[in-house]
Amino acid sequence: MSKILVIEDEAAIRRVLVKIISEESDSYVVEEAENGLEGIKKFKDNDYDLVLCDIKMPKMDGVEVLEKAKKIKPEIPIVMISGHGDLDTAVNTMRLGAFDYISKPPDLNRLLNTVRNALDRTVLVIENKRLKKKVSKNYEMIGESDAIIQIKEMIEKVAATDARVLITGSNGTGKELVAHWLHEKSNRSKSSLIEVNCAAIPSELIESELFGHVKGSFTGANKDRAGKFEAANNGTIFLDEIGDMSLSAQAKVLRALQENKIQRVGSDKDIKVNVRIVAATNKDLKKEIAGGRFREDLYHRLAVILINVPALNDRRNDIPLLIEYFTQKIAAEQGVLKKEFSSDAIALLQGYDWTGNIRELRNVVERLMILGEQEISQADVNLFASK
Repeated sequence: MSKILVIEDEAAIRRVLVKIISEESDSYVVEEAENGLEGIKKFKDNDYDLVLCDIKMPKMDGVEVLEKAKKIKPEIPIVMISGHGDLDTAVNTMRLGAFDYISKPPDLNRLLNTVRNALDRTVLVIENKRLKKKVSKNYEMIGESDAIIQIKEMIEKVAATDARVLITGSNGTGKELVAHWLHEKSNRSKSSLIEVNCAAIPSELIESELFGHVKGSFTGANKDRAGKFEAANNGTIFLDEIGDMSLSAQAKVLRALQENKIQRVGSDKDIKVNVRIVAATNKDLKKEIAGGRFREDLYHRLAVILINVPALNDRRNDIPLLIEYFTQKIAAEQGVLKKEFSSDAIALLQGYDWTGNIRELRNVVERLMILGEQEISQADVNLFASK
């Protein structure tokens, strides 16, 4: 069922709108409000899928209703109803976030098409939110240790800015989780987060991967190709293991940061990009700078905000929470019953030396879920998770 609110002070027009929409589909539930004040109260107190709102009304006009409604529930589409003298105002409301406007007296086909399109948009917004929550669950930051709380607080402070962030930490600590949360909590979250593993791309191909290339620029370049920076335009690019990037590519990344421009390999044409950069490394970049393997000017450009992700050995109190999270996740992924860990088994795992960090812990939990008894005991840990 789709719930629709009609806010209109002229009773005759209000009745016509309600009648037309109600008769279009049994799945439409239409409610009325005879002025802006009543309309905004109903909007606050109920969940609507669509609002139709007149512009000129006593007590509170439609523009004010639109502005207030967008602050309360910005995802709900609002269609403005305009008289002939209100047309310029109706057009201006589009800039304020209105979905569309219809003129008085309403044309039947125009009205119903607008209602259907607006409701379709609501369905898409809800589905995108559902998918985003699903994606977010894959990147949850599990833990209540002081170090993890500090990281979460830091993310809350810097995510909404465009400040560049450098994430440091050993392999397997979860640096990519920090990058994903920075993006999802940012103003760029509606655009893409593009990930590039700099260590996994051969040095001779890294520039093409990042900046794209033009046809014929090198052997195998059979057509023009956009790079990751262009794909991340208006979004975020995550340069993982940036300490492994070649000096030549570093110079081009530095230019992109300084000028917000890139050039494809084999081209001298500038392409403007609007990209937030989040980088990560498991290396000590200051040592890399001293050894001539990393540019100091690039380091200072990237390290506006520094976030260090602690090793699992430094947050052992989080291990019981991580075990619980992984058992639930693995059981859901594999369609098997979730197994419980005895307190002795958890205590034993807390005492291990986790050189592979969280990634290693997940592998051990999965192995125990497959091979251990229904309640995983200390004996199971000794047998199947030996270090």
